[in-house]
Amino acid sequence: MLKRLLLVSTMALAVAACEDDATYSRSVRASQPVPSKTLSLMEQKDMSRYAPVLIRSYKKESELEVWKQTKSGKYALLKTFPICRWSGQLGPKKREGDRQAPEGFYAITPAQLNPNSSYYLSFNMGYPNAYDRAYGRTGAHLMVHGACSSAGCYSMTDEQIAEVYAIVREAFAGGQKAVQMQAMPFRMTAENLAKHRYDPNMAFWRNLKEGADHFEVTKQEPQVAVCGKRYVFNARPADGQRLDPSAACPPLNVDEDIAVAVAQKQRADEAKVADLVNSGTKAIKLVYADGGQHESFRRRTAAVAESNVGVFAQSSRPEFEVSRPDALESGPQVVELDSSGRERPVETSKPVQIATSLPAGPVAAPASAAPAAMPVVTAPAPQAQPVVASASSGRPLVDRILSFGGLFGSKDEPQAETAAMPAPAEAPLPPRRRGADASSGAANKKDRQAVLPPVMHGAQAALPSRLSAHWEQTN
Repeated sequence: MLKRLLLVSTMALAVAACEDDATYSRSVRASQPVPSKTLSLMEQKDMSRYAPVLIRSYKKESELEVWKQTKSGKYALLKTFPICRWSGQLGPKKREGDRQAPEGFYAITPAQLNPNSSYYLSFNMGYPNAYDRAYGRTGAHLMVHGACSSAGCYSMTDEQIAEVYAIVREAFAGGQKAVQMQAMPFRMTAENLAKHRYDPNMAFWRNLKEGADHFEVTKQEPQVAVCGKRYVFNARPADGQRLDPSAACPPLNVDEDIAVAVAQKQRADEAKVADLVNSGTKAIKLVYADGGQHESFRRRTAAVAESNVGVFAQSSRPEFEVSRPDALESGPQVVELDSSGRERPVETSKPVQIATSLPAGPVAAPASAAPAAMPVVTAPAPQAQPVVASASSGRPLVDRILSFGGLFGSKDEPQAETAAMPAPAEAPLPPRRRGADASSGAANKKDRQAVLPPVMHGAQAALPSRLSAHWEQTN
């Protein structure tokens, strides 16, 4: 009984030790310092490690930007991280299970940081926000995390999320209450807007562009609110009341200088879009098998695959595991749209009809083409060479050594070689003469037999002696 108690106590201590180690390792992940190179970059850009942060993500380009406030009070780009994986299509998330990564303006608070994430480290984006709820959209736990695996999230490598997590953590330590994340379908360039001009989400994307323009013009975090089921930026209700996301927007007070600058930028962008459309930029839509990833990850995956080619190549695993790699093999399908926004029909090549004007059967030469008096010259029958299968074709060296000429068989039996042998040429025979003696007939039979391949009449030089003797007795 005492031994049993000691054993149970020992096992309990071992389990507790394992749990402590796991907790310790997770706490170490969450407390990793900002890399020294990134701190040096902050100094070069006149940023404090505790200054506020703003995040921008772009699905189509698969990039995540970290912006940081400089000592002047304006934001500047600190670093751009390639996104390892995002899922779904371009467009907002609408319901639970649609695998869509959210698009919109989201606020990340310290409570949304998850140091115990199953995906190394993570922070919750805050979906659904007031805009999403106004449309009755469902879903939860949409994250930016590690592990390069996505089912509706923006996924980074473990090393990347550790750095982004540390930068955000330090901003919270400096007093920032919430980090704004601007999740965009693509960079709001004139070219992208021209190409996607017929997309059903374009009205929503133009609303997102308003917020992006406010940031581009001021280089300060825009104040975001929702009314009339749309985002409004740097605007406050004139009566001081709280805005209702689903109700019509009341009169709003805005900063005139910012409003004028944003309007000027929008007019300039619209003029560029119009020029691109008039110059022939085609309208398209992108259809993804299931999201995408940055091109740099695809190149690295391809390089690993190439390094594993060859019999004696040392197998190496990729430095990151990717969810649903089959969905990333070919990239998005580009579908052209016509002037009304409908998909252009795909032109398929017609099947080629060969020699439809030729007669159905072979053309026979007329019987009179061969004169009766033409002498017939009998050419000597060509000697057919025996077909010898290569000993190395399709079989490993060890199998060929152990097979001893095929006595013990093999797993992969070769196909019959007779199909590969050259067909014996049949020389025309002279007309049979009347009164020919039996010896002449025997000679003709021997001549005809000579043109047959050796395998047809006993030339089995490759057989072992015992089988050869048996062959001679039975033949």
